[in-house]
Amino acid sequence: MARHLRARKPRAHWVLLVAVLVAVAGLLTVQAVMSGGLGAEGASPTGTANTVPAAARDGGAVIDPRGDTPVTVGPKDKMLALTFDDGPDPEWTPKILETLARHNVRATFFITGAGAAKYPGLVDEIILRGHEIGHHTTTHTDLRTASESRTWMELRATDLALAWTANRTTALVRPPYAATPESLDDLAWQAARRLGADGRLVVLSDLDSQDWRKPGVDAIVANSTPRDDRGAVLLMHDAGGDRTETVAALDRLIPDLQARGWTIGTVSTTTGLQDSGALPGLLARLGGLLLVGIVQLAQFVAGSLEVVLIAATAVAALRTLLVLLTTGMHVRRVRGKRLRPVRYPVTVLVPAYNEAKGIEATLRSILESRHPLEIIVIDDGSIDGTGRIVRDLQLPRVRLIRQANAGKAAALNTGLAAARTELIVMVDGDTVLEPEAVGTLAAHFADPTIGAVSGNAKVGNRGGVLGRWQHIEYVIGFNLDRRMYDVLQCMPTVPGAIGAFRRSAVLEVGGVGEDTLAEDTDLTMALERDGWRVIYSEGAWTEAPATLGQLWKQRYRWCYGTLQAVWKHRRAVIEPGQSGKLGRRGLPYLLMFQVLLPVLAPIVDVAAVFGLLTGDATTTLLTWLGFLLMQAIPAIIAFRLDKERLGPLWALPLQQFVYRQLMYLVVIQSLATAVSGVRLPWHKLERRGQDLALVGQDGEHRH
Repeated sequence: MARHLRARKPRAHWVLLVAVLVAVAGLLTVQAVMSGGLGAEGASPTGTANTVPAAARDGGAVIDPRGDTPVTVGPKDKMLALTFDDGPDPEWTPKILETLARHNVRATFFITGAGAAKYPGLVDEIILRGHEIGHHTTTHTDLRTASESRTWMELRATDLALAWTANRTTALVRPPYAATPESLDDLAWQAARRLGADGRLVVLSDLDSQDWRKPGVDAIVANSTPRDDRGAVLLMHDAGGDRTETVAALDRLIPDLQARGWTIGTVSTTTGLQDSGALPGLLARLGGLLLVGIVQLAQFVAGSLEVVLIAATAVAALRTLLVLLTTGMHVRRVRGKRLRPVRYPVTVLVPAYNEAKGIEATLRSILESRHPLEIIVIDDGSIDGTGRIVRDLQLPRVRLIRQANAGKAAALNTGLAAARTELIVMVDGDTVLEPEAVGTLAAHFADPTIGAVSGNAKVGNRGGVLGRWQHIEYVIGFNLDRRMYDVLQCMPTVPGAIGAFRRSAVLEVGGVGEDTLAEDTDLTMALERDGWRVIYSEGAWTEAPATLGQLWKQRYRWCYGTLQAVWKHRRAVIEPGQSGKLGRRGLPYLLMFQVLLPVLAPIVDVAAVFGLLTGDATTTLLTWLGFLLMQAIPAIIAFRLDKERLGPLWALPLQQFVYRQLMYLVVIQSLATAVSGVRLPWHKLERRGQDLALVGQDGEHRH
């Protein structure tokens, strides 16, 4: 059966991914709004007071603006209405509640809808301790400059939050940034009239403790102490920062006032207000439950993403450190070890399917090798004349085997059966070898424990941004990562572009596996599980995909095949010896950095965008620059080790905005395919036969 048929790919996961990202974006929006980071308005300066009635400016601190003529009321003589704004706060509200309980005092807490939804337990505790609840908008926005629709949303959201958390509504509203009646200006009065039209009472203050300024305990006590026996509304805060001074001031202020015969209580009890609140209806309760649930979920998601981002940063830093340390160890080991040339004959296997555009360049580059070799080209049912081109070239030491299309693994097994040498080099049909490559690979097999050697493949067609991105990835991935794998003795893949094998070792493990798409990864893992060492050696040029579509197909096949191979060799995790090194070092590394982190990457990207939009842009930007630095340092080292020019690294920052997203979408597609049980055919990369002419390390012109 042909291996190049189109397979149906699962698509429902894209709908799921979009739904998850939209949900995360929505929840982060909720979190940003509730935290005052998105759409919140600050305080406006006080303006003219031409339209403010004298009764409102000269009367008590509690204003009823529901009628044509405002009615004001204040606490009775020697009565202090103790009020707290901006809460609840998980640290300071409980401490203030304990202080009030110690002095047997009740107060009014003007809480925000966001705080109530985030900390419903604290609202419940305030109610259980006999305190009064007031309304302080949802996001602490300045109602003087808020539109009617914004004011309506601020009021309704807090109403819903209180309906569920406090099981009551309240008519008492303290507008954020409000002060004394004398400070009312035209905008504040306009806002008060809107509140009155909505059936609300506006609560201002007679005394401002100014604890938000943190002036010291003595100053807070002085600001909070009435100058005469007239009743007053005192403004303090139980949230918005460190309230240590507030708590300490309460412990001094309350006993002092009580000793002077003052009564301290809520706004309603000190002013004699009636019916300032009521029980909510069922719909309001259900709406409150929904709002609180959404806010709680948003808080959880935002907190989880923060943890994920911190963990990802730490893991990335550790990975960078590990790669750099092992690279240094590998470089010192290689420089201290001189390879002795060997004359073992080598057979180079070239599986070919529709390689007409590049097969001649591949064969001629191999024949320039200074090592004795024979080439076997296995034409796997090509329909573009690949076999005819090889035959007509009549090149020396080149054998052509034709077979019906059966896939790359089957083609390699055909070549293995026809080979007459112990050492085998496998290359792709678009690979261009350096003259020293085969000899260098063969020299490593003087060590009888080595079963395979991973070559170092580089991108030949580096033109354009896409070519540069792949060039950077190949240099870093093949150079540094494979050095690390070599030192840790857990090499997961000998690349199909260039790799050398002991023929007997490959046959011992059953040949090249035909049940995964990543036959190179499968074979490498099989050799290591059989006890063979697999190492890295340094060159070859390969043609990289020239379009995003071709890149997608190639990486989809690689990633899906890697997942297959990891699953197939999962028992290596519990096996001893060389197999255990692969299982307990290589496989977790692959799953962490090639599956788990890419799957989480889209959500992290969404969180990063929101970080830029919600006032935390500096931290987000610094984090991104940190990630970029952790890529740039290894990249520079890898380019130096490969004696490559650093010029292409200018494309590294741009890689974060297109290439990276494409790669993690490939992983998601591959994972969904694997979970759904769909089996993919051998995806063949469309070759363009692009010029792979490059200048080698010694300055000599290469193919």
